[in-house]
Amino acid sequence: MPAKTWWSSARAGLGAAMIALPTLAWAGVIKGTLAVPTMTSEARLHPYPGRASSMSSAAMHPAGLVTDAVVYVDKLPASVTVPPPPTANPELGQKDQSFVPRVLAIQKGTLVSFPNHDPIFHNVFSVSPYKRFDLGKYPRGHTRKVRFDKPGLVNVYCDIHSDMAAFILVLPHHVFTMPAANGSFTLPDLPAGTYTVKVWHPDFGELHREVDVPAHGSVTADFRY
Repeated sequence: MPAKTWWSSARAGLGAAMIALPTLAWAGVIKGTLAVPTMTSEARLHPYPGRASSMSSAAMHPAGLVTDAVVYVDKLPASVTVPPPPTANPELGQKDQSFVPRVLAIQKGTLVSFPNHDPIFHNVFSVSPYKRFDLGKYPRGHTRKVRFDKPGLVNVYCDIHSDMAAFILVLPHHVFTMPAANGSFTLPDLPAGTYTVKVWHPDFGELHREVDVPAHGSVTADFRY
């Protein structure tokens, strides 16, 4: 092949390859740890002792767990594309006369399942202004589903067992997480900028701080109650 023809072909191929390369999306990551004070477990109340609607082996509510916290970014810049909510339904189950998990963090628009794993009836409901619902009484092996379309904190209870309570924190976007058992957490990637990072815990309230996210790499943001 003549040199000129070879170079023309190579240059055309290189140009096509360059066009096909994806645009680099520089982003940084917020990592950190959350420390919480030590608490003893909450005592279980048995408002219906000896009745078929109650379980004598009901579990205790552990209080003050670091894994019950939710870490999230308060607001995202308009340039950040928020993906649709997941198609898989997260669960807030009823097991051993408790809600499992105690805290559920979800993105707005998520459909949540409420399966009953106990050999007794439960009646899941909420009077929250962000999502009011009453699923009625249903037995083990049955489930109900609710879609949460409005951001906010939704308190969930059982109409049969007054000692059962759970929390669903509905967030307007996907940039949130819940810490691991050792308190460590990592938020999804973010473009460079200054963000307000918040921590919410059902037993300790809310913390917040400003965090500067670099164009690439990570930044540490530690929190302590």
